[in-house]
Amino acid sequence: MAKRMYLGLARLSGLWLLLLLGGCLYNPGDEQGNSAPLEADPSVTLKIMVPGERSPDFDLVMQEAERRMTGTVNVKIEMEFVPWNDFGTRSQVALASGEEIDLIFDAPWLHLNEMIASGYYEPLDVLLEQYGETIVTKRPRQMWDANRFGGKVMAIPLGVSHVMSHSYYVRKDIREKLGVPPIRDYEDLIRFAYLVKAREPGLAPFIAGGTRSQQLYSQATFRHYHDSENRIRPTQALKSSLMLYYQHNDGKVHNVFKEPDSPVRRWVKEARRLYVDGVMHKDVLGIKDFQEPGLVGRVAIFPTGSFGVSSVAGQTLKEHVPEGEFESVTFFDDTPGANISDFSQWNFIAVPVVSRHKEEAIRFLNWANEKPNYDLLAYGIQGMHWEPVEGNKTKTISTRYNQPAFVWIWNPGDDRIGAGNEGTERLVRFIRDAANFTPDVLTGFEFVSGPVQAELDRYNRIEAKYYTPLFNGVLDPDTAWEQFEAEAGPALERIANELQRQVDQFLANKKK
Repeated sequence: MAKRMYLGLARLSGLWLLLLLGGCLYNPGDEQGNSAPLEADPSVTLKIMVPGERSPDFDLVMQEAERRMTGTVNVKIEMEFVPWNDFGTRSQVALASGEEIDLIFDAPWLHLNEMIASGYYEPLDVLLEQYGETIVTKRPRQMWDANRFGGKVMAIPLGVSHVMSHSYYVRKDIREKLGVPPIRDYEDLIRFAYLVKAREPGLAPFIAGGTRSQQLYSQATFRHYHDSENRIRPTQALKSSLMLYYQHNDGKVHNVFKEPDSPVRRWVKEARRLYVDGVMHKDVLGIKDFQEPGLVGRVAIFPTGSFGVSSVAGQTLKEHVPEGEFESVTFFDDTPGANISDFSQWNFIAVPVVSRHKEEAIRFLNWANEKPNYDLLAYGIQGMHWEPVEGNKTKTISTRYNQPAFVWIWNPGDDRIGAGNEGTERLVRFIRDAANFTPDVLTGFEFVSGPVQAELDRYNRIEAKYYTPLFNGVLDPDTAWEQFEAEAGPALERIANELQRQVDQFLANKKK
């Protein structure tokens, strides 16, 4: 979501506040990315757990990284890659069992808040002040100020923008073959999907996220990313669900069960139409990686968490369909002030309390956030995997190294924009400028789940049965809403009431 397309991922959650900290041991180092020597045990091996897959050239790049660190940070890297759909369970088990890990990916849409509440993560304020000046300075103040947990930095934010970029990957070659002009709005997109259904047998017109971990990419949920009219967004209580949501910027909590005319209900109704008409992939709930069928040429349209087409996606498609070509279609409103942001981030890297190498872990990340080292870990070996392009952009030479930065080192100070996407470069730069956004009145608000934790646990178990089937059109909303509410309505209402109470208190305190 790139797996930034999932995500992304890559877009934004609660630990960005480290910026208030200043460091004292950082030395910018030389142009090869070699920091001034630090006292460190060269025998230390940092164990890092992240989601994704190991690239063919990962070990080659790590050898170069460890060569650069010799005499400075002096650590070796042992990386465990876990498939995205398995990462939540694997990481939770590892943390609960006390497995020794030095750095671990987490996110609000995964189980970040739960792991923090359970005491599995080390507070980082002091460590960052001592060893992480570069980590701090490479991230803007808004990211840090908006994402503390109980006033503390509990993980390092991994993000480059103030909202997540979202678009649809569309088969440009099919569009042109069918004589369809460039897609300008959502109605154009749906008309194209129906045309694919009619004239391209064997090619599924549309697919969306159908698993619990991908529900932000379900058909109806994904609509909110391009909703500049209502400005709907999830709440802190249910971060990847629109069953509770904010609308506009007034701090009012909306409950879908209580609002039959909600835009969310309209989106769900349309998702049902797409599914019944055979436009949505018939197995939308059964495919773990919903983007994979599109990447290999079996689907014409699918949602992503990026602007522009990644070189990996384009190359993967051509390996399966030589004449195939993607284009990125987005309906993002780039009018300054049209979008609301609370400057939170959606991806983080944390230091488990069981780590015996906390200092070395932060020193390593500080080293990794120096520009030459970031380039190495984010893009691979220059001249072999990538080459720089003017304007802090990058051109991919080989996809044998493809380890997304957003799961371990991502920062807005060093991240490059992919060359060749001139049409979306302006949007990428737009969302990286905080001045382009209207600040959310709830910026900095933290929801304390304790008073309704039992209701949250119950509600989440029930929602798992209904949400993605309903929001992808597999369930008929004419009957499913009533069934869903009968089981989950009382719990959701109590959660909504408690959330509203805390929001009102937060806003009242701001006025004092």
